[in-house]
Amino acid sequence: MKKQLSIFMLLTAAAVFPGGVSASGNDQNSTWNMEADSTGISQSEQENSIDKADHEKMQKLQEQYEAELMKMQQLRAEYEKELQKMNVNDSDYNSLKEKVDKITLFGFIRAKYDNDDSGSIGAGNNNKHFYMDLEGKMKVSKDWEAHFQSETRKGYTVNQSWRGDSGSGSSDQDGTFQRIWVEGHPGKLGVTIGTKWWGYGFQNVPFGHAADGIQLDYDITKDWNAKVFLLRPRQGDLVTMPYGQDTTIKGVNFTGKLTPKLDTSITLAGNKNYDNNQKMDRMGAFELRSNVAPNLMLTGTYVRTNADDYNTSKECRIDYKGTKLDDIGSFGAYARYINFAKYGDYSHDDEWNSLPSDTKGWIVGVKYVPYKNVEWETFYADQKRNIDTADDHNATRHLFRTQIDFHF
Repeated sequence: MKKQLSIFMLLTAAAVFPGGVSASGNDQNSTWNMEADSTGISQSEQENSIDKADHEKMQKLQEQYEAELMKMQQLRAEYEKELQKMNVNDSDYNSLKEKVDKITLFGFIRAKYDNDDSGSIGAGNNNKHFYMDLEGKMKVSKDWEAHFQSETRKGYTVNQSWRGDSGSGSSDQDGTFQRIWVEGHPGKLGVTIGTKWWGYGFQNVPFGHAADGIQLDYDITKDWNAKVFLLRPRQGDLVTMPYGQDTTIKGVNFTGKLTPKLDTSITLAGNKNYDNNQKMDRMGAFELRSNVAPNLMLTGTYVRTNADDYNTSKECRIDYKGTKLDDIGSFGAYARYINFAKYGDYSHDDEWNSLPSDTKGWIVGVKYVPYKNVEWETFYADQKRNIDTADDHNATRHLFRTQIDFHF
């Protein structure tokens, strides 16, 4: 194409400038003689030189492209090898993660100080201690989980009589796995079976102790839950119901909302009363809880047994605000009034002997979160002990307690 264009341009030049181009012919053919430039190189030779340079340039570019392509292919091969290794590593990681996720550990370590009366009035030095609660949850399947709990208590005073030299006292809090149980949700039914700490009601007044047992629960509606339970208390001298460790408690609990701001909990239970040794074989509890104002919650509990005398337990509690472990600076304050008759319940949670049976009085306290997952609680109690007992009748007890919990 370039040569045809050049010939056309020469013909045009010959027509315009006849003297610039000459032609001679013979009988066989005609030949165009092109005029040489000032260097003595004809235009045709220049074009051939340019074509050759372009070809060499393109050849070099082709060689460079092929070299770069070879490098990219090598890099691709190396990348694919590394990707295969990563896939293998991801498979190992996912397998390990799945195994690790099957086990969850949590709990807290506590440092606690009590200033308490001694003898039959208070706990003396028994609750000056360091304490660890370690709990584990292990996934069995999508419907079942296995649990354990270990409590370890180390007193920092010489006199620690909470266990007793005879071995007849509580064997808890020695660092072993005291409680083991399973929880499951086959369908819409909740199942709990094993040895664990059980609490019923908003304040654990009807019952709040460790026991061997089984519980079935079912959400009747989104706001109401029903439970049926069968328990055998196992904390020995810590169970306040006479001979409570020798009996089996069976009952039901209903918890739900009466109004959007008013909750209730109802517990009904019974046990076999061995020749009136337990003093009661039936118990009923009714509780209400409500946010009566912003940041203010009121809770009331009334429990009654069929014991002949001293057969009611009552607690009223008011809470202002409350702590959140992940909210540094959050705090709460509370006041509690208790009146726990000697045979008023099956064995409420005594909260490290700050709420003993056969006692009435007040408790005021505060909670504060100074660091994330660290909660500090301090309270003071003014109580009358042995309100239904002749010895040390209505003895005054003053308890000061401060404790700090480190949650993990």
